[in-house]
Amino acid sequence: MSVVSSVCCYCGTGCGVLIETDAGRIAGVRGDPAHPANAGKLCTKGATLHLAARASGRAWFPELRADRASPRARVDWNTALDHVAERFNALIREHGPDAVAFYISGQLTTEAYYVFNKLAKGLIGTNNIDTNSRLCMSSAVAGYKATLGADSPPGCYDDIEAAGTLFIAGSNTAYAHPIVFRRIEAARKANPAQKLVVVDPRRTDTAAEADLHLAILPGTDVALYHAMLNTMLWEDRIDRTFIDAHTENWAVLRDRIREYTPDKAAAICGVPAEDIVTAARWFAEGPTLSLYCQGLNQSSCGVDKNAALINLHLATGQIGKPGAAPLSLTGQPNAMGGREVGGLANLLSAHRNLDDPGHRAEVARLWGVERVPERPGKTAVELFDALAAGEVKAVWIACTNPAQSLPDQNRVQAALENAELVVVQEAYADTETTAFADVLLPATTWGETDGTMTNSERRISRVRAAVPPPGEARPDWAIVCDFARRLNPEAGARLFPYTDAEAVFDEHRETTRGRDLDITGLSYALLDEAPRQWPFPEGATHGRARLYADGVFATVSGRATFHAAAWQPVAEPVDARYPLHLNTGRLRDQWHAMSRTGKVARLFSH
Repeated sequence: MSVVSSVCCYCGTGCGVLIETDAGRIAGVRGDPAHPANAGKLCTKGATLHLAARASGRAWFPELRADRASPRARVDWNTALDHVAERFNALIREHGPDAVAFYISGQLTTEAYYVFNKLAKGLIGTNNIDTNSRLCMSSAVAGYKATLGADSPPGCYDDIEAAGTLFIAGSNTAYAHPIVFRRIEAARKANPAQKLVVVDPRRTDTAAEADLHLAILPGTDVALYHAMLNTMLWEDRIDRTFIDAHTENWAVLRDRIREYTPDKAAAICGVPAEDIVTAARWFAEGPTLSLYCQGLNQSSCGVDKNAALINLHLATGQIGKPGAAPLSLTGQPNAMGGREVGGLANLLSAHRNLDDPGHRAEVARLWGVERVPERPGKTAVELFDALAAGEVKAVWIACTNPAQSLPDQNRVQAALENAELVVVQEAYADTETTAFADVLLPATTWGETDGTMTNSERRISRVRAAVPPPGEARPDWAIVCDFARRLNPEAGARLFPYTDAEAVFDEHRETTRGRDLDITGLSYALLDEAPRQWPFPEGATHGRARLYADGVFATVSGRATFHAAAWQPVAEPVDARYPLHLNTGRLRDQWHAMSRTGKVARLFSH
């Protein structure tokens, strides 16, 4: 029996795990007591990882079909990748680089994320690469950038114990991030004076524990936060010194929120005005830690919701201090790592912006390519719309199941049917999406691959292989590099020379030099000692737990920006024909499309 330390592959809490192996097989799993994210605790999903690792349905060998009328047949790796390279090259020659696209996943390692983006944006010359994180975290990204200037969550898990008020919005933390919620329960037990406010239309398990549950109508978050700020302003509970020294656009927001009285917001939100006032007072008294997730992000006005909540922190100076921060809870284990490498269709490596010519030139220089394309790529839903329309001819899907998970599944499946080529890189051969694959590339999964992942508090952990992969499955990053060298032998060999995941990490590390997420002081050797938070620049001895303690923000002026958007009604209001609000949520014991957890009988008992 041997033990290998790694990290859980489910939510963005980033729990450390110890994988027990016996005779090349994963025999058990337990929480890693040395990992700061979970201190040895695991939720039901994490505690059954070893059972999921034994489940059937794995993709063992490359498969290929010559035409849609034929079933896929087993082939070797050379045949599969040569075929895809030939087809991609033909489509690019005839229709241009934007005729191909990639749809990837927040469950990939940072190293795999990095090479996928370099392949698309650097070698092929298309920004048509997006991720399933688009549907959960892109609003949080844009909210941080609109207010604080960069996609850098400013708080940490230690703020849970330091907070006087915990403000949870749009998150059933007890189900979606159970280990974080266990920590909240322990903090409240140790400090009975700590207040818990939960904003959620549903009475969830999280809301049931709240001192104050604001059961707002769906889509009314912005009106609520504006009314809370109206109360703070009226009762002089704002931090005028902080506002004057460290922010801009306050006058515009102040004028905006004057009309959002608690009484008016109560009518919009469907909660008592006195509860809005109470929430505002508790928030202003602080120190307040806001924890928020998909209820704010998955919305037609998700950026406004995120930014309006951050406004409350800026107006009261509740940022950069112990217990005081807006902290988005990441949905997937490495959505943060994907954001670090520019893993969205409108971003570039190390939090650079695609629409900035200087940033494009920097990335082109770092990669050693002539240019990075300037036109934004297709985002997740747009990508499949373009497939349906024939604008995008080929799609490469990795580590995600859009035929089951994207909205409007009939349209998505029709788009996959219409595509000239569908490549699926996947650990499981029996997902809904693999049924549409012309080429199936078997990938390694948890317990079989090396790399890194970053959790919600900016903490980078090592992902380690404990057992060899089944059959001919290969690591995601290695598949991409092999393909790149076949697609363009000369440039591919130069741009993708990596022999292991560490070499990819080292290049990614260099792209962060001087950026807000600078990790030039990190290495696999340091991460092997312990997980580390960024930024961690060269010469540093430790990462930074809290950002913006000096009041200097990642904007051109160095000041945070108040976001002054008005509340907008939901895109599709209820009416007599459609009288129900449909909302999203998680099951405590299941994960995403259940291609992994759905095969563990124990996880159906709750």
